[in-house]
Amino acid sequence: MINTLYLPELREMLVEQKVEDMREFCDAMHPGVTAEFMEGLTADETWQIIRHAEQPLPAEIFRYCSEEKQVDILEHQDRTEMASLISELVPDDRVDILDAVSEDVVNDILERLPLEERRDILRLRAYREGTAGAVMTSDVAKLAENFTVPEALAELGRQAEELETIYYLYVVDDTDHLRGVVSARQLVTSMGRPDIRLSDLMEEDIVTAHVFEDQESVAHKVARYDLLAIPVLDDQNRMMGIITHDDIIDVVREEAEEDIQRIAAVNPLDESYLKTAVTTLSWKRGIWLTILFIAALLTAIALKQYDESIAEHTWLVLFIPLVISAGGNTGSQSSTLIIAAFASGDITLRDWSRVIRREICMGLIIGGFLSLIGYVVACFAAPNTTLALIIPITLLLVILCGTFSGSALPLLFKQMGLDPALMSNPFVAGIVDILGIVIYMNVARAFIY
Repeated sequence: MINTLYLPELREMLVEQKVEDMREFCDAMHPGVTAEFMEGLTADETWQIIRHAEQPLPAEIFRYCSEEKQVDILEHQDRTEMASLISELVPDDRVDILDAVSEDVVNDILERLPLEERRDILRLRAYREGTAGAVMTSDVAKLAENFTVPEALAELGRQAEELETIYYLYVVDDTDHLRGVVSARQLVTSMGRPDIRLSDLMEEDIVTAHVFEDQESVAHKVARYDLLAIPVLDDQNRMMGIITHDDIIDVVREEAEEDIQRIAAVNPLDESYLKTAVTTLSWKRGIWLTILFIAALLTAIALKQYDESIAEHTWLVLFIPLVISAGGNTGSQSSTLIIAAFASGDITLRDWSRVIRREICMGLIIGGFLSLIGYVVACFAAPNTTLALIIPITLLLVILCGTFSGSALPLLFKQMGLDPALMSNPFVAGIVDILGIVIYMNVARAFIY
């Protein structure tokens, strides 16, 4: 919902060019709140206000604007001003926004940046999407291991203005190889010992990420060890940058959205729902719906094979929806639990036998309970209590099939190097539906003939 509280006043400032008022407006609140109050303004109006703020406020407010507005500002405002704005952003943020801008504009802006910043941006943009290198920032506190505490504090003071975070201070050698880490707290509490060197304070057992490591794996490490930032290294153990906790939150949210979409049998969207074209959205949904439609046709074909049995014993038709839904729902539950467990790092492929055993046990427990209810209901519809046994036996077998399929298929996809979430609920349900019909009719034949 757009906040319209200040819109009349803001537009009046623009019309009358009240520069001091604009500057005061930008300086009065947190940059995120300032951006929120300007949501109702156009991209051009927003920039005309924040450009008058004292440095580094324009970049800080710009960070909180919507991506659509950021792109509009970069593509239509003075390129020299845009180059200055980009240089004020932290490395990972400026790479993210430049990836959304047309390449011509990016090249024009890059030409106006200092050589060192241009190289940094090009290096970060070269990493493949979804890897640690693509989400890291190159602004990191690096200190030499022979520094004393006063020397380290002095050097940190020189670096601090350019750094995104100083939770951890990374100790490196002359060629940027990571040697250890010192927390800012350790450094401050050691001020009473001016002769102690960082080599004596640093911890050498460090949790790190490889520059080409999958971002989801990095997020699991940060969550497991409760880190505020994690260093990113190359093959030679050189310090390339860090990934901070705010970027990890973005990664977790992005991965969760992708898994939810895949579980619902939708190819992950590249943009938000409202920004995705209807044709693109239809394709991403339609391709899976077509596969599921074919699976449903196979269910109908399977059912067709038992026309004679159904014609002679019409009461069996009453329980087809019950059998199909019991198996499909059970399989969907199992697949959801396994996919979520993989996503959280709760299970790995090494746990496959334990997972299968647990799901079979649950299938027996749940299937046994529902079979009792099914038998009671079947006694009222079946010709006799013996034939009524068809229903509980079928339910037990189908539910066992659902728990096994729902757990085994995501495990199989993981083993194949694919995302377990591809084995979505509708897909598992479609497979179990076909198996459920086959099981039901064969159990019925065993009793009838």
